[in-house]
Amino acid sequence: MTDIPHTAIPSRAPSAAAVDDIVLPFEVATLDLRGRVVRLGPVVDEILEKHAYPPPVAKLLGEAVVLTVMLGSALKIEGRFILQTQSDGPVRMLVVDFMAPDRVRACARFDKSRVAEAIAGGKSDSGSLLGKGHLAMTIDQGPDMNRYQGLVALDGGTLEDAAHEYFLRSEQIPTRVRLAVAEELRAGQGGASHRWRAGGIMLQFLPKSPERARVSDLHPGDAPEGVTPHALPEDEAWVEGRALVSTVEDLELIDPSLSSERLVYRLFHEPGVRVFQPGPVRAHCSCSRENVEGMLKSFSQDDRDHMVEDGRISVTCEFCSANYEFTPGEIEAKDS
Repeated sequence: MTDIPHTAIPSRAPSAAAVDDIVLPFEVATLDLRGRVVRLGPVVDEILEKHAYPPPVAKLLGEAVVLTVMLGSALKIEGRFILQTQSDGPVRMLVVDFMAPDRVRACARFDKSRVAEAIAGGKSDSGSLLGKGHLAMTIDQGPDMNRYQGLVALDGGTLEDAAHEYFLRSEQIPTRVRLAVAEELRAGQGGASHRWRAGGIMLQFLPKSPERARVSDLHPGDAPEGVTPHALPEDEAWVEGRALVSTVEDLELIDPSLSSERLVYRLFHEPGVRVFQPGPVRAHCSCSRENVEGMLKSFSQDDRDHMVEDGRISVTCEFCSANYEFTPGEIEAKDS
């Protein structure tokens, strides 16, 4: 993925067809390809601006939001898709929670001094910030259903790399993902302002014949030890699709004047592409005063006593930065 400086996008007047905060599914039937385009404007800006993260951290979390929305919006069930990283890099944790069909929230935990050192040393790319660890993707269908979780190692690569590895080993579906995040600069009477934008595209090869899906993208490392892996032929349809999606530039994924429909047409107009009804995305946190009360009541009285500062218990949501304050007497009265 080409790295964009966080001030790279000039402000443009969007065309009438451009729509932010949507997921657009599409199909290239002649090549047995399916995909999704995610375009985020106000949603990703609201999530990132609430935290005032250092720009490289915000950019990384923005990529995670795009990837989570891209995968979570494909769920055919009411439930949650949760992406979480745990690693030894300056950004030790990312959490993105997508609640089907359209709600997303996200947060990051990081070491301020290490992030500052990474920026000063010119090592603030996604792979360097993440370091080594793992990425977990969890599908939660509710209390009466089993959770499904897939894990993939993080080894200094990007979230795109991790997504490709996940689909190779967990789903065995030839997949290509592109992610882009940057800040859009706007000139105004009060001076320049900025807002975050993000976008992504995912392309998958899903032929009707399972044998055709066994292209050379699938890693030979899964073969038993001592077995010489056989080279599998490249499927021409996947070769063409993969080549086309690799031409997508970061700016195309976040350009407010380029609609998702026009982007996929630009890529696949020769083999023919069909788009489906786009789905909305909105920033939404499920925290509430009632939920926080319930959480505080689950602690012992001694634990709650240690939470009191200046006569109040203060709780701040990690996702949306909302602050809830209680007097000790409020919780005790509700607990009795």
